[in-house]
Amino acid sequence: MLALATVLLAAPCRTLPPVAAQSPVIILATTTSTRDAGLLDSLLPVFERRTGYRVKVIAVGSGQALAMGRRGDADVVLSHAPEAERLLVDSGYFVRRRLVMHNEFLVVGPASDGAGLRGLSDAVAAFRRIADRGVPFVSRGDQSGTHQRELALWKRAGLPGAPRGDWYVESGQGMGATLQLADEKRAYTLTDRATYLAWRDKLQLVPMVEGDSLLYNVYHVLELNPHNAARINVAGGQAFADFIVSAEAQALIGQFGRSAFGQSLFVPDAGKPDRW
Repeated sequence: MLALATVLLAAPCRTLPPVAAQSPVIILATTTSTRDAGLLDSLLPVFERRTGYRVKVIAVGSGQALAMGRRGDADVVLSHAPEAERLLVDSGYFVRRRLVMHNEFLVVGPASDGAGLRGLSDAVAAFRRIADRGVPFVSRGDQSGTHQRELALWKRAGLPGAPRGDWYVESGQGMGATLQLADEKRAYTLTDRATYLAWRDKLQLVPMVEGDSLLYNVYHVLELNPHNAARINVAGGQAFADFIVSAEAQALIGQFGRSAFGQSLFVPDAGKPDRW
């Protein structure tokens, strides 16, 4: 995660034409999991009706979303890369960072379970077993929050970085596409629970490892510092950030997924103590 944050801080700023301060369009840079799980389809129409703003969503890995915010190419960021977020806030690129929600990561894989992971609750032991046995694993490989958590787990498992070998494949894509590739290759992968459940009926992958505290997956909304990116829609970015932590949006987040999956895909956290 530190390497990602270093790259973000080193990335050059670009000078672009100014945008009108009262623009009705908000550019939201967000992790692909919020899009692929369908959460934004539930939240954005409500926000747009309430405020009159129109939200343009750019769904990328959290590393790319944070870099967009740092450059002023977005008006507000919804991310799940806590260490990189904190560094950028401390460095003055974002003026406010608020807790929104959480879910958890899962290790999923083919029902044949060649690595013998089924039922494990120790994510590090599972990753060590995957590496030792050289069974297929698909990584997002895109500097997203999910990819950064994966790299942290490899490190804890005794590998200095991303594994090398024919068994390890980087998709370079979002979570939905990565799940599809893992399914095609009968491979394991790390996914957030929300995206997995949203795609579950299209896949043969099944949950293998869950419940480890290292798999906790937390999301924050970040408002940009206008002194570093004068062209951003400050009012629009703040309006979206205020909305997503509002009681109305938090209730929608808590209900999202229950009718389709029998469980909430995200747990609303706004206003709770934030240790992340």
